[in-house]
Amino acid sequence: MSQDFLTPRQVHAEYGISPQTLANWRWMSLGPDYIKQTPGKAGRIKYRRSAIEKWLDAQTVQTGGAAA
Repeated sequence: MSQDFLTPRQVHAEYGISPQTLANWRWMSLGPDYIKQTPGKAGRIKYRRSAIEKWLDAQTVQTGGAAA
């Protein structure tokens, strides 16, 4: 099974989460898991589609206020 990798811009296009928000979440150790392909502050970042979906599922709140 081939993993589907997304850049922060692609995440924005498909899920509506801005690249800056993703960067803020990385800095604060929040948000979906990511892959840093190159070292340094300006390293290339990719997200597995499965990691985005898993993170979104974990953020889902059921009616009545209980976490999913």
